[in-house]
Amino acid sequence: MFDIGFSELLVIAVVALVVLGPERLPKAARFAGLWVRRARNQWDSVKQELERELHADEIKRQFRDAQESVRDTEAQLRASGEAVRREAEQMRNQVQRDGDASASTEEPVMTGPAPGSPASVAQHVVAPESDALPEEPRDAMAPPGIDGQAPRDMPPSTTEAPR
Repeated sequence: MFDIGFSELLVIAVVALVVLGPERLPKAARFAGLWVRRARNQWDSVKQELERELHADEIKRQFRDAQESVRDTEAQLRASGEAVRREAEQMRNQVQRDGDASASTEEPVMTGPAPGSPASVAQHVVAPESDALPEEPRDAMAPPGIDGQAPRDMPPSTTEAPR
């Protein structure tokens, strides 16, 4: 703090001894020590108060920054939500126009399963007509094929000779 060396303190002590005398010097030293201690404590309290205020200001600044960030994010979310709403409204209007146009042209509207889907195929399976081909009599002991009928082609016999 102050640039006071040992030699300067020694000069001050000798002058104080000469001026005050040996009886009043200890009392004066205690008094000076008390004032130095009070000055140091006062300086430390001012320094701590200043640090607390700076820390509080820093926290307040960070809080304001966080609030601004939240406000910006909220504005962005509102804007994107509004854009999605507008797009959905445009799509709804487009579907209504397309629906009105298809109703005015009187084209049949397809309902039911999509063509080629398993549900569509299952709906359109037609039983074979009975007058198509006469069935061959089948062996009751032969295992059925995939469709529950007798196997269509009989496996070739193994009686042929190898060539």
